[in-house]
Amino acid sequence: MKKALPVIIALVLIVIIGGIAFGGRLIEKYSYGKELADLDEYYGVTNGAAPDSDGNLAIVLQDEMIEEQAVVKDGVIYFDQNMVRDYFNDAFYVDAGEQKLLYTTATDTKMALFGEKAYYDGEGVHQTDYVVCYAAEDKVYIAAEYIRKFANFSYERFDRHLQLYTEWGIAMTYTIGKDTQLRVQGGIKSPILRELAAGEKVEFLEEMETWSKVKTSDSMIGYVENKRLTNLDTEVETPVTDYVQEEYTSISMEGKVSLGWHAIGGVSGNDTLAEMVKEGKGINVIAPTWFSLKDSDGELFRSYASAKYVEKAHDYGLKVWGVWDDFNYRLDNQTQVDSYRILSSTTRRQEMAQNMVDTAMEYGLDGINIDFEELTEEARPHFNQFLRELSVLCRKNGLVLSVDDKVPLNSLNAQRFDIQGLVVDYVIMMGYDEHWGGCQEAGSVASIEFVTGGLDRILEHVPAGKVINALPFYTRLWKTEGTAVTDTAIPVRNVEECLSNYGKNLEMAAWDDTTCQNYIEWQGENTLYQMWIEDTESLRVKLNAMGARNIGGVAVWRLGFGNKSAWELVAAYAGTN
Repeated sequence: MKKALPVIIALVLIVIIGGIAFGGRLIEKYSYGKELADLDEYYGVTNGAAPDSDGNLAIVLQDEMIEEQAVVKDGVIYFDQNMVRDYFNDAFYVDAGEQKLLYTTATDTKMALFGEKAYYDGEGVHQTDYVVCYAAEDKVYIAAEYIRKFANFSYERFDRHLQLYTEWGIAMTYTIGKDTQLRVQGGIKSPILRELAAGEKVEFLEEMETWSKVKTSDSMIGYVENKRLTNLDTEVETPVTDYVQEEYTSISMEGKVSLGWHAIGGVSGNDTLAEMVKEGKGINVIAPTWFSLKDSDGELFRSYASAKYVEKAHDYGLKVWGVWDDFNYRLDNQTQVDSYRILSSTTRRQEMAQNMVDTAMEYGLDGINIDFEELTEEARPHFNQFLRELSVLCRKNGLVLSVDDKVPLNSLNAQRFDIQGLVVDYVIMMGYDEHWGGCQEAGSVASIEFVTGGLDRILEHVPAGKVINALPFYTRLWKTEGTAVTDTAIPVRNVEECLSNYGKNLEMAAWDDTTCQNYIEWQGENTLYQMWIEDTESLRVKLNAMGARNIGGVAVWRLGFGNKSAWELVAAYAGTN
């Protein structure tokens, strides 16, 4: 027994030590972690907990921390231009070259120069207590207080982050029932963000099995055990409504617009007015193609304008919308025209807008029709700003502003129909060129699905009464020889003559339900001939689709291409016969 005693004692000690170790592991496993989270790392900032310091602040937008950060400079909160566009208001326009920040309303353009404590508008200079905007590292930063003049939001600054609200509703809240901790994740070992005292209110965000995601009164988001939450309640959030957008007034014609483009290639073309009016039965607007962008400096436009023409058109009871384009001068003179250079410069762009309006008033025009068809993706944002600025001038001078657009092929809204629908009076969809001259693919100029699809995409963004669809009074004769595809544009009035020249006639064509056009093809010596014909049948289908959508009117490309039956259809649709 004496010999066994040491062994027993050793075994007992082993058991005790093992128990202590096991108990320690149990305690370690089930005890609450005390590690404090690194808040600078958590928020992704480096300026620490200095409430008055400059630097970056994380942003809690509504109830989530977003990737973007605010900047504090001289104690003022700033957001970069991309964040302003994405979260507040995308109407701010930055001209980095001229170091200007613009914001165009329905009646004026407000402008701030980088680094200045002031902004300018039609009423003069307005001083501010802060630098309105500044540039740094290829970005432009705009003061939050200046943005608040044009957007409704609220913000509150904390040590390392900013709470930002752009929407308001009903918040669910809990009361903390017992002192506890707010942790980075749901779990007792997760690092502690801060202590929570009994009686403190938190906003409930998301519930899990034993933990809930909450937000504290100082907008710190983390997790707390469900057993610590009591007294579920709701609070109605108070929205910010200080900013009220100006009303954009529009000039609308009584009834539907029936517009005919008058293609004029020289001053002598004005002499064909009477002939065009005689053909264009029922039109109430004539749009002469007078003005074409000429140069980036000096004389901006080539002009074939005639005051006598306008006077005669008014005598016929027509409104005259002068057309400004960005391609005819280039085509006629085989010269490059840098529209981007003009549009991207505030000085040149505003000079162009003022030039248009001054010219329109000089000749007594009723409206301005913008036909810029060669815009690059890079130029689009500058063109949108141009339309905003031009619309202000047109509105002040009682001029109808319309803009011509190619048919949108998807819903991405690259042409920003939302902006056009807000600032211009009429958006004209050029409902043709599904297959165009030189495209090397035979097909319809304007199938019904092409037209209706484009209209429906525009109508997602533009009021129906502002939308006009332009019909093609032409078709194309396609010739395929081996792999070579060529085409010839044939006016509606000349289709029968064209077919007759090849020993064919309209009766030989068959109705194509897919395009809703009469289709004809024939084989010549080594040549396949094809034509998707625009005629009264195809035009009637398009006009019926336009009527079903109750859009603002019809346009025709172009005067001189139509025949009696086609124009009678247009007049009946517009109610101008």
